[in-house]
Formats: sequence, structure tokens, C-alpha cells
Amino acid sequence: MVTPNSKSIFNIVTSRELNSFQVRKRPRMDGWVHGVFEMGALTTQHNGEDIVPLALSFAKTSKFSHILALSNEEGYVSLFDTRRKLQPSCYEENADNARICEWSAHNNAVFDVNWIKDDTQILTASGDQTVKIWDVQEKKCLGVLTGHTGSVKSFCSHPTNSDIIVSCSRDGSFRLWDLRCNSNTKNRHGEVSISSTAVVKGAHLSYQVYRVRGRKARGASMSITSALWLKDEVSIATAGAADSVLKFWDTRNLKSIVTQACPQPESTGKQRLHGISSLSQDDSGLLLSASCMDSRVYLYNTLQLEKGPLRHFEGGRIESFFVKAAISPDASSIVCGSSTGKAYVWQVDKPHVPPTILKSHEDDEEVTAVDWCRSDIGKLATASDDFTIRIWNQRSYVSTTKYPFSIRRRVMAIPRTECKMLLNNEEICPKSGFDGLETPHHPMKSANPITPPKTSTSEGHKNQLSSEFDLTVSPKNTPESAMKSPSSVLNPPPSLKRTIRDYFVASS
Repeated sequence: MVTPNSKSIFNIVTSRELNSFQVRKRPRMDGWVHGVFEMGALTTQHNGEDIVPLALSFAKTSKFSHILALSNEEGYVSLFDTRRKLQPSCYEENADNARICEWSAHNNAVFDVNWIKDDTQILTASGDQTVKIWDVQEKKCLGVLTGHTGSVKSFCSHPTNSDIIVSCSRDGSFRLWDLRCNSNTKNRHGEVSISSTAVVKGAHLSYQVYRVRGRKARGASMSITSALWLKDEVSIATAGAADSVLKFWDTRNLKSIVTQACPQPESTGKQRLHGISSLSQDDSGLLLSASCMDSRVYLYNTLQLEKGPLRHFEGGRIESFFVKAAISPDASSIVCGSSTGKAYVWQVDKPHVPPTILKSHEDDEEVTAVDWCRSDIGKLATASDDFTIRIWNQRSYVSTTKYPFSIRRRVMAIPRTECKMLLNNEEICPKSGFDGLETPHHPMKSANPITPPKTSTSEGHKNQLSSEFDLTVSPKNTPESAMKSPSSVLNPPPSLKRTIRDYFVASS
């Protein structure tokens, strides 16, 4: 039996509709807290012998994104299934359980490895001065890219056409390749040899290094450590070991650079010279990270390169060119190895927040290669000279602070008929006014019109982005023809005037 003082659910609802009321508030999201947790580790042994890992690469498609490719200093390439349960401290057993396959790719160290053609093929760059194309299913070499006269340090495939490759080498050059080019030339192993379609020599030759370090530094002054094909499909970014200058090239005219960027303004030459160990970009192509030998990771906006880096991140030590950094696909975080045996993860939008430190690797060994999983956001891998690979997962949770009471006010809903007419942009002509007073028959519009939701970015968020990256670009600078991708960036139509700035305007 209901007592006189008790209230039914209907009375409570009515009270909430008609009056201000006190209710206990839901826990407030006081702030996202980011944490990185180790999922497991495995060893990089081959036939019971420890081998130093050099490069890591997660597969690109969502179907195979759990597969991790590893290359090492003995020339082997291994594929691991990172979905397998990894037991703590059982590194050898974990490697045996997670290993999918393994083969000898080169007779020299493999400095870079990457997936192409919907993860059906793998590219490997080696100290034997070649890049090889591999069929993943059959572990068969499909071709060899020959032409470099020094160790190939890095390469990158075209963002929309993986038949087009850019590679860079210790010989000071970067080369462009088209895998569709037929070749009848074979090497002594019977592998098809493919020649480059374009080459730029001495791209990062620094005469200042000769004066500062002497002639013995010639190799370091020439070496190109990283090359990226940008998302506009025609621009290439390169970095070298001589200094911290990033150079940007237009593949339609490689005679000179388009622009360049560096962490600090050019001075009289008295500043210490620092090289770049790696470059990476997010999936949108807007942000580009550069890990520098001054132990900082610099972040650039590709639309505002003339302004220098947006910000930098520091905390670890980068003492060799084997230590790499990578920005996450969603541009939320940056991970970087370190010569201190740790890896560091920063939040991109909070550069002053101390990084999350990944401490599981041995302290006296360098953490070198790092990579993010493309589909499983927050998942990453690190490799170390302690002969292990460790898999991590970045998670976010909310710290809650409860507030006892909060005043909530009644919100009046617009009548269904009026709301429907407003959504359809129709005029409302009421026959009578408030309290029965007649009103003239003139169109009446709501003081707060309702508009249907749009898929575009909200105004507040747009302002926030504009203040951060200045994404507003005049559309008159973007020809209509720039909206179409060329069939081959090496041979574009002469009327095409597409730039990296046009890419972001076209995709917005």
C-alpha cells in the first residue's frame, strides 16, 4: 500500500518537468588519463642465436593488421601474429607460438621493411645496396631494385599507387621506382633487376659539415636517413644525417627543392649540427614528425612548413640513427625509442605533459624500431638491442570526481508539428496568439531555429583547428583539375597544378 507521503513515478516525472529540482549528478569526466600496458614480449632469435632487430612494420589492412613484420641485422624477415597470447617471461616460447613464417631476404642487414599491395607483398631495404620485393604467401623474390651505391636506409610507397616507390641511401641520393616497368635483366640469383626511373644525387650534401667535422665526415654528410611520400601524391620529404633540415621535393620537377624546414632558424654556423634519424606522418598527412639527434622529436604542420615545427617533445636520448620515432595513425600520440633502454609516448595535443615511459626493455640496450598498428588504435610494438620485441596497448580511462548536487532546469520541447515545419524550413502562421489573443496572420519564425545535423565539423571545433593548424585555404587557389588524382605521378598531365595544400582543400 502506498503511503500518503510517497510519490509515484508519475509524480516525480511531473515534478521534474515543472520545477527546478535537485538530483545527484552523474560522475563528471574530470579528464582522460592515458596509460600504456605491456601485452607481452618475444625474442628475436634465429636457430637459437640472438639477433639484433632493426625494423618493424604492422600490416596495413584491417584483415591482417595484427601481423607484425620484423627484420634483423642478419638479413632475415619474420612475421608474427600479435593476437596470440604471450606468456610473461617466456620469450622463446612466445616467439615460437606467434611466429607465422621466416625467410632469409638478404645476405646483409635489413634496415627497413614495409607492406604493399594490400599486404600481399613486402619490401625490404638492405645494406647490400638493394631493395627487394617479396611475395608474402610464397616467400619468393619478385624483383630487385638496383642502382644505389650505398646501404639503403629507408623507403616509402606512393600513398595510392604502391607500384611507385621512393628509396634513400647512404650514398646521398634518393631514387624513384616504378614496379610496373618490365625488365629482362636478371642477377646471378635469377632475380629480376629493376632500374630506377629518376634519381637525385647529393640531396642532403652539407658543405658545412666538412668545415665543422672535417673530411672524415663525408659519409655522414651525404647519407639520407629517411624519405616519405606525402599524401598529396606528388611531394616527397627527405631528411639526412648531416643536419636537421627537412627538404620537400615535387616529383614533377626534381631539379630543386620546393621548400625546406628545420627546428631552428639558420644561423652563422656556430650551432651544433644534428641529423634526423627518422620521419613519419599520420594517416591524414597533415602532421609530420622528425626524430632528431638532439634528443628531440619535432612535429611539423605540412601546410605551414615555413613557420618551423609546431612543437617538440623531449625526455629520452637519441644517440644513434637506429633510434626511431613514429606518430600514431590518428595523430594522437608519438612513440620514440631511446638509447637509455626505454621508449617514450607523448600526447600530441599536450606537449608539456610528461611522457609515458615504457620500461620493460633492458636499461643498457637501445630501443630502436617502433611502429603503430593501423587498425587496432593504441596498439604498438617496440624493438630493442636486448633481442626482444614488446607489444603494448595504449588505453584511456576517465578519472571521476563526484559532486553531490547539481541544479537542473526544465527544458521545453517544441511541439512536434512546429518542429517538423522548422526542419523543413517552412513558415509557421498561427491562427491565434498566446492566451487567446488574436494575432495578425504574418509569418512567424522561431527565435532559435532548429537546423538538421550536418556531417561537417562544428564551428567551435573548426575554430580550434584553425587556431592550431590554420586549415583555411582560399578555394580559388585550387583548380578543378587538382581534385583528380593522376594515373602516375611520374608522368602527370601538364595542366595539373596540384600541391600538398590542395590535397587538404580537396579532402575537406
